[in-house]
Amino acid sequence: MYKILVCDDERDIVSALRIYLTSDGYQVFEAYSGAQALEVLEKEDIHLVLLDVMMPQMDGLTALARVRQVSNVPVILLTAKSEDTDKILGLNVGADDYVTKPFNPVELLARVRSQLRRYLQLGGGQIRPSQLVIGSIALDDDAKAVTLDGEPVSLTPREYDILKLLMQNSGTVFAPKEIYRRIWGEEPYGAENAVAVHIRHLREKLEINPADPHYLKVVWGQGYKMEREVR
Repeated sequence: MYKILVCDDERDIVSALRIYLTSDGYQVFEAYSGAQALEVLEKEDIHLVLLDVMMPQMDGLTALARVRQVSNVPVILLTAKSEDTDKILGLNVGADDYVTKPFNPVELLARVRSQLRRYLQLGGGQIRPSQLVIGSIALDDDAKAVTLDGEPVSLTPREYDILKLLMQNSGTVFAPKEIYRRIWGEEPYGAENAVAVHIRHLREKLEINPADPHYLKVVWGQGYKMEREVR
């Protein structure tokens, strides 16, 4: 499920956006200032931000500049019709798109889908280190190597790419179709079986007990995730 952060100091607008987005299947996080938005982005793996320009404490453009220092997450600005200067400044700072108030819900959702599609096709995400470690599993993306308790683990290219995706986004649930689309680069026909087979092979290679995994978890009815921390 994609996570979208909505940031606007007008609570009625945030409430309306939450209704539109949740009805379209997105998980929504709320913030009412630029500072609050940055706090949410530090804690959650957000896939897209809807960001108002004019806000107290820290405005949207300042928050956007801060976001761009660490992430290329898509940002759609919410602007007033008359504020052309804000649109230009926002695009120069790093916004991906803008929607003018009052916005059309159908247009807004179309722009959200477009930005998410582009973001995923380009392999977007936070600026991440080449070495990822969760529990006993370590992935070195420069060397394209995986170790378990310091011992090398042999993975196929598909298994490696799936593991990398899940480790980079630990805690985030990915539907089988989403994994298939991102790893295979094709429309997900028969995705569930193909992905399930690769997840099973990864568990056999990485889990002490594949039937009771500590790392690669299934969220029934939704998909798969890598645990953030393993006890």
